[in-house]
Amino acid sequence: MTDINAYQGAAPEAEFSDFVALLKPRVMSLVVFTAFVGLWVAPVDVHPFIAFCSVLFIALGGGASGALNMWYDADIDAVMRRTQNRPIPAGRIDGNAALALGLILAGFAVMMLGLAANWFAAGFLAFTIFFYAVVYTIWLKRWTPQNIVIGGAAGAFPPMIGWACATGGISLESLLMFALIFFWTPPHFWALALFMKSDYHEAKVPMLTVTHGRPATRRHIFAYTLVLAPFAVWLGFTQVGGPIYLAASVVLNALFIHGGWQILRRSEEAAIADGYAVEKRVFKLSLNYLFLHFVALLVQNWWGAW
Repeated sequence: MTDINAYQGAAPEAEFSDFVALLKPRVMSLVVFTAFVGLWVAPVDVHPFIAFCSVLFIALGGGASGALNMWYDADIDAVMRRTQNRPIPAGRIDGNAALALGLILAGFAVMMLGLAANWFAAGFLAFTIFFYAVVYTIWLKRWTPQNIVIGGAAGAFPPMIGWACATGGISLESLLMFALIFFWTPPHFWALALFMKSDYHEAKVPMLTVTHGRPATRRHIFAYTLVLAPFAVWLGFTQVGGPIYLAASVVLNALFIHGGWQILRRSEEAAIADGYAVEKRVFKLSLNYLFLHFVALLVQNWWGAW
């Protein structure tokens, strides 16, 4: 477990931007967007103010998860090049302050979501925060190469929470939105790990590239693009889908599978020679893949589902 006192001493120098960074705003933006889409496409009219408050409190819950993650992972962040300048390892924020911020935000977000929307959605948000902070961060991340597979569920819950804010429950549509993110997460992060392996190795994080090597990781990436595609397309045949979403999904999945195939066929020598150009390109494609699927759901909803 992280020593929360190991990064003390420079907290007075912290700026507001450092506390914002604790909330992982880039990750939060994905949480906000997918939760908003889940709420928006639900077959229930929600008052705009309630919708705004619901998405806001889901975002705060996501930020709380980020703060708790940074608190516990401060030792890992201090080793990895891409995370060394985060507020805690850089000494700008005290570990205890990050823990307190995460816990306070988590409690506030859950309570306010229950009051603004419904208590089922609030309980779902509480479970998501627990899953990310405890199941993924404290347990899975340092224990198994399947960390990103199982732990990816935390990032897949937001559209289900958004849907629950509107409907008070779960449906096939929300489960398929969950599956879309859940099965997208491993190939997305493993593509990143292919060209960031040294960081995970030095931090002793059992990422698949570290425990099984890059060839096995390449096979897993391609396999997951194949598993992902049917769930993504299936969503197009539900009440939130339609021709616009289906067209976008078919094209995006064809591109993603092709990218996975390119990664699978690559030798390590070729990857090193061009600086992992293909892997980096597929990683960027994966970002657009998820974003455009949820944009397509919005457009389909505005246009009218079949």
